Amino acid sequence: MQYKIPIQIENEDVIVAGLSLRQLMIMMVWGGIGYGIFKYTETRLGAEVGVILGAPFAIIGVIVALLKISEMTFLPATLNFLRLSLNSKSRMWSQWADSYSEMEVGYILPNNPQKEVKSNKSYDQMSSDELENKIGKL
Repeated sequence: MQYKIPIQIENEDVIVAGLSLRQLMIMMVWGGIGYGIFKYTETRLGAEVGVILGAPFAIIGVIVALLKISEMTFLPATLNFLRLSLNSKSRMWSQWADSYSEMEVGYILPNNPQKEVKSNKSYDQMSSDELENKIGKL
């Protein structure tokens, strides 16, 4: 029996006007904040000031909901940019370099015979008294 797996499984379903539920919710929340600021300032300072103070929140909501950078939505793209800017000096890309350090993975380098790897006794080789002592120390 064969099963078909959808190719674009991570794509969001379109609900209204080409927008997904996530996009609609983001726009509704930011639009609601903008509308709340508008209504609050309209009665105190006038409609013009209310629009000036409330419209940026609605515009931010549209940008956050619709912006895509390299097939990433706004939040992952922003977080990746922050991570890159914070770690740019420590993580340099170079061609033909492995993405791991040999010591992190646990390799023993054959070119350097002076280094010896100390191995702990495995739990299979320990007696039950030694195991109880280790557990008791925890």
